[in-house]
Amino acid sequence: MSKYGTIPTSSSAGGVPLGDASPLDFISRAKARGASALATRRPWRELADVHALGLPPSLGDAYLRVRANLAHFAMNYAIVVLVVVFLSLLWHPVSLIVFLVCMLAWLVLYFLRDEPLVLFGRVIGDGVVLAVLAVITLGLLLLTNATANILSSLAIGLVLVVLHAALHKAEDNVDEEAGRWYASVPPQPSH
Repeated sequence: MSKYGTIPTSSSAGGVPLGDASPLDFISRAKARGASALATRRPWRELADVHALGLPPSLGDAYLRVRANLAHFAMNYAIVVLVVVFLSLLWHPVSLIVFLVCMLAWLVLYFLRDEPLVLFGRVIGDGVVLAVLAVITLGLLLLTNATANILSSLAIGLVLVVLHAALHKAEDNVDEEAGRWYASVPPQPSH
């Protein structure tokens, strides 16, 4: 019975506690988790389909398109915003180094860990880890004197995402994403 190519998800890998696992085990688990996270990414061809673009007929329709497309293209949009921020930091090498170090910390402490984080014998919840990492990342980036650059690149990335989400026709996405990110509202009966 071979376990080649399998990723352990329990607290021990083949009888070896995870604390004693080799770096190759961590890299293997990280690769598998990264692949599963990227599996939610939609094809870039679908995102860039010019035939699916059009002005929404009303503000309410634009809101529904944004809501459906944000759920449908969530991973793609996150990648777009991160690329915009990364490109804006190319002219601030210290900020870029801080950004890359923080990204590594996010990967290790939040995205790629299999077990709960334990600090001083207490289990730290994911929400606390998320909040602390966000505050530390923002604080460190603001200390690099690239505040205006970071905020403007985030704003540009968010404007690009919302603009695309409003213009991309989401008829195919609405039913598929309902229930995954939000509950669909049934039509009201007419009396």
